[in-house]
Amino acid sequence: MKASVISKTTLRKNLRKMRREHVAAQPDAIRALLFHRPPAPLLAKIGDDAVIGLYSANADEAPAGGYAKFFHERGHAIALPAFTDQRATMTFREHTDPFGEGDLEAGPFDIAQPRPDAREVLPDVLFVPLIGFTASGERLGQGGGHYDRWLAEHPGRIAIGLAWDAQLCDALPTEPHDIALDAVITPTRMYGIS
Repeated sequence: MKASVISKTTLRKNLRKMRREHVAAQPDAIRALLFHRPPAPLLAKIGDDAVIGLYSANADEAPAGGYAKFFHERGHAIALPAFTDQRATMTFREHTDPFGEGDLEAGPFDIAQPRPDAREVLPDVLFVPLIGFTASGERLGQGGGHYDRWLAEHPGRIAIGLAWDAQLCDALPTEPHDIALDAVITPTRMYGIS
């Protein structure tokens, strides 16, 4: 998608619509096969003891549950974002049951998150949801700035977007506080990883 001089709000609306249509056009059987195992070049960059930060995807986002299961089986601690309310700072808490998800509850954004008694952890590698991205790793998120703030406060983490191919943009409006991703993984491509 080309991003000319339009507001981030308008761009988010357009990209959400495009993403929703893209996901709706995919048969359930095809969607179920995607994002189950990270590509080998990415795995080569992740240490054996790295804490893996993921997210609970909404219906239109690239699913991250397959990655949670994959990394859990490899012995990694899995972390998901957790919020006490919609204005709270994003923290990460351990997700210990990626197969049954019995350790999760609905959070303030109506997204599943670990319960408040789950251990707080700091991801070394963070898989990030997005609305749009560029081949160079610029990201357009939901607009709350949670991931940009967290990454600014925790430098040195690897940040990787998970996206549908239809979310690729030629350019995105950026601001000084926007943090670029190290890589983006789609069902057909890897951006930022050779």
